[in-house]
Amino acid sequence: MYRPARARRLQQQQRQRPAAPATPFVDEGKWVEGKHYFRIEPAQAKVSGTDKVEVAEVFSYGCPACNAFHPTMNELAKQLPSNAAIAYLPASFMPAENWPMLQRAFLTAQSLGVADKANDAMYEAVWNTKVLSAMQTETSLKPASALPTLDDAAKIYAKFGADPKEFVAVANSFAINTKVKRADDLLKAYGVESTPTIVVNGKYRLTPGSAGGYDQTIELVKWLVSKEAAGK
Repeated sequence: MYRPARARRLQQQQRQRPAAPATPFVDEGKWVEGKHYFRIEPAQAKVSGTDKVEVAEVFSYGCPACNAFHPTMNELAKQLPSNAAIAYLPASFMPAENWPMLQRAFLTAQSLGVADKANDAMYEAVWNTKVLSAMQTETSLKPASALPTLDDAAKIYAKFGADPKEFVAVANSFAINTKVKRADDLLKAYGVESTPTIVVNGKYRLTPGSAGGYDQTIELVKWLVSKEAAGK
């Protein structure tokens, strides 16, 4: 069962934990460009405005593979060195599974400052309590008219401080429309074909599959961070 108070305590502990120091770049030939990771050419803009090496997860709360990868993503965030920063880029390319709504909800929550706090709860709402699920049965989708709405997502974010009416109003604003377009444009520019995908500094792209597994994903991302920080 999801426990908001416990989750908040864990988040506070994570924020208090000092980041690991940056590690020097060493290439022992383990990771091969074009096999384990792919160069984005030309390099693209970062998702966020950070001046650190950005590690961006392309994801959707409606993606079962993202839900399975979510604990690993949380672990990766803990293990990143102090010269790196996490960002999230929500995908929208599965309309039948309600990804566009979930994308807009995330970008709205981000604008209102509650996205990070509610990250675990949103996965919980889709995959455990299923209040935001697009699934009618284990094997069939709900019709478009019955899919969860922004009002439904607002109820989840309300638990973390968002006003539901303000949430829906902001979600339908020009500012969020602009953010949605930018997110979709970045997905294309990065060459993203599946989720979850990790993009390092707008320059390198990888998936858990290309890396060889979840643990390898963490190792490879940290290696790419050190590579990028060293200017290699």
